[in-house]
Amino acid sequence: MPSRKQRRRREKLQRHEYEWVVETEGGEEVPVERPVERAKKDEKSNGSKAVRNRQGRAMPKPSLGRVLRRTAIFGPLILVVVFLTGTKNATIAGKVYTAVVLLAFFIPFSYLVDVFLYRMLQRRQDRAR
Repeated sequence: MPSRKQRRRREKLQRHEYEWVVETEGGEEVPVERPVERAKKDEKSNGSKAVRNRQGRAMPKPSLGRVLRRTAIFGPLILVVVFLTGTKNATIAGKVYTAVVLLAFFIPFSYLVDVFLYRMLQRRQDRAR
């Protein structure tokens, strides 16, 4: 349930009617439909609504590309942690191997967490309908 502040903000946004126009090369203003209305029409045409988290943001479907981007961010951090916490006797190759093994665990685990959260939010949204 939205907070009072969120409800007031939403009411304020709905009070004002703005025209969405596009200028042509001749300088004429052509009205177009609002992006929000277009998104609503797309949702209705697809027959299913986007899965939304508690903040109301649309949660994208889990994808391997998103997981790989996350891995690109955390990979160097894991490598640094392995170098800082590794034993003094370990070789550089051993530390890199340890980091690669940790990343090999991180990639599928991260994808499974995304799938789990997406399905959980989808079920919660279906029950609310």
